[in-house]
Amino acid sequence: MILLLLLLLLLLLLLLLLLLLLQLLLLLLLLLLLLLLLLLLLLLLLLLPLPLLLLLPLLLLLLLLLLLLLLLLLLLLLLLLLLLLLLQLQLQLLLLLLLLLLLLLLLLLLLYYYCCYYHYHYYYYYYYYYYYYYYYYYYYYYLC
Repeated sequence: MILLLLLLLLLLLLLLLLLLLLQLLLLLLLLLLLLLLLLLLLLLLLLLPLPLLLLLPLLLLLLLLLLLLLLLLLLLLLLLLLLLLLLQLQLQLLLLLLLLLLLLLLLLLLLYYYCCYYHYHYYYYYYYYYYYYYYYYYYYYYLC
């Protein structure tokens, strides 16, 4: 039982580590998207003041529409990534709570093993020789 709990704790720790790595990757992706968004905005600001006579108006209009569409898509992707990061943080907190509960359960199991198994056998062997160990034997027997 204790080995199973230790294995479960190790699995949870690996899962938390994997979530942290995924979170770092998502943050990097988020930063890259923000950079791309800023570049697109800069390009839009550079294209707007150009005189319309120098470029074909239809081509400029199509380019601006394409840039705006790309800008909207990037904003949508940015919001989606932020939502994913928030959900991942909640999952991470839940896994940490589960990890703490499992550690507590492991501690209780070890305490139970120490109190009930070790003492029970220890006092069981000695109650023939000493009278007061007899009471300890029954005390631990009824406790466990």
